[in-house]
Amino acid sequence: MMADESGNGAQAPQAGPRFSVLAQYTKDLSFENPNAPRTLGPQQTAPNISIQINVNARQLAPSDYEVSLMLEGGAGQGADTMFKFELNYAGVFRVENFPADQVQPVVMIEGPRLLFPFARQIIADAVRGGSYPPLFIDPIDFHALYLQRLAAAGGQQQQQ
Repeated sequence: MMADESGNGAQAPQAGPRFSVLAQYTKDLSFENPNAPRTLGPQQTAPNISIQINVNARQLAPSDYEVSLMLEGGAGQGADTMFKFELNYAGVFRVENFPADQVQPVVMIEGPRLLFPFARQIIADAVRGGSYPPLFIDPIDFHALYLQRLAAAGGQQQQQ
C-alpha cells in the first residue's frame, strides 16, 4: 500500500517537460498550373521535381512559439513547368519546464516534425487537385536540418 505524500507538507515534484500544440493552420498556400492543359497528358519521362524547405520560429509569449514550416517546389522547368507550389504551414506550441538551452532545439525540431505530416497532405491534395498524381514528399530529418542551420549560422558569425 502506498502512502499519499502530497498532503504532508512535502514539496510536490516539479512537473516534467511539456511540449503542447495549441493551434496549427495554413498561413499561405499557392498552387500554379501554368501550362495546363498541355502538361496534363501522360509524360514520356519523369518530371524534375524540386523542393525547398525552411523553418522559422518566433516567440509569442514567455512559453508560446509560432513555428512556420515553408515548403516550396514544383515539377518541370521553364516552358515545361507542370506545377509549382508554396505552402507556409504553421503551429503555435507551448514549451514548459524545459531547460533554457533545450527550448530552441525543441521548438525548431519537434515543432516542424509535428507539422510536417499535415503540410505533406496539403501539398499532395493541391497537386492532385491540379490533375496530377499526388506528390508525397519524403520524410524530412528536422534534426539534421537544425544542425545544418546552426553550422551555417556559426560560419556566418565567424566570417564577420
